[in-house]
Amino acid sequence: MKLLRVGTAGAERPALLDQDGTLRDLSALVKDIDGELLADEAALDRVRAAAASGELPVVDPAGLRTGPPVGRIGKIVCIGLNYHDHARETGADIPSEPIIFFKAPDTVVGPDDTVLVPRKSVKTDWEVELAVVIGRTARYLESHEEALAHVAGYAVSHDVSEREFQIERGGQWDKGKNCETFNPLGPWLVTADEVPDPQALSLKLSVNGERKQNGTTAEQIFPVAEVVRYVSQFMTLYPGDVINTGTPAGVALGQPEPKPYLRAGDVVELEIDGLGRQRQELKDA
Repeated sequence: MKLLRVGTAGAERPALLDQDGTLRDLSALVKDIDGELLADEAALDRVRAAAASGELPVVDPAGLRTGPPVGRIGKIVCIGLNYHDHARETGADIPSEPIIFFKAPDTVVGPDDTVLVPRKSVKTDWEVELAVVIGRTARYLESHEEALAHVAGYAVSHDVSEREFQIERGGQWDKGKNCETFNPLGPWLVTADEVPDPQALSLKLSVNGERKQNGTTAEQIFPVAEVVRYVSQFMTLYPGDVINTGTPAGVALGQPEPKPYLRAGDVVELEIDGLGRQRQELKDA
């Protein structure tokens, strides 16, 4: 299934995109697309049955905003330097274990919402990423099979980053990762049954119509199953938590000088196979 949330920010309602590409209202069946729903297999089965019946109300998408596909996210765990080609382009050593940092849930916006360039920013960068959404409480998972069984689905994530704040201002990466609007998510949460191999997805990103990133999850140093298993050794993952799994080569940080960092007026477009597309115009904060 392709689950999504539509409506004005803070007042989104649950919806579904059916096999014909028709937007359907789920409000009569579920309160929201969130951890509570993702952990409730019986509720998900009811949604599947209703979708198959073709009787869900049709929603006119004209002029309708698409919000983040998951509401009330508990935490966003991010994996740094998780693509061989990205590590090479930035001159970084291949990590021996996954690098973990966090983004606050309040960085999440809809897939086509405005992204704000922070005040005094000179190095705002782009990163298309595969997001993993957790569907079952995960702690101390032992195998890759067990890890994937705890995944509810996948989404497109844009891990916007301010590299000066991240690298040159002291402390951890979080300064450059948690500016407002720095995590567009969606348009859909695609359930795991529609993504048989998360290591066979292409990721693309363009800035002002020029292709910057053209990668594949096959390049991940730590695949999705290992990332979920590994993270569960250090923290409990709850339904509705999100893991951003890293970005392929092609970020501004890895380009020759002068590096083409983002500015107000730029337009970023990104997509992942089967998971949908995003488009953001940048404005000054």
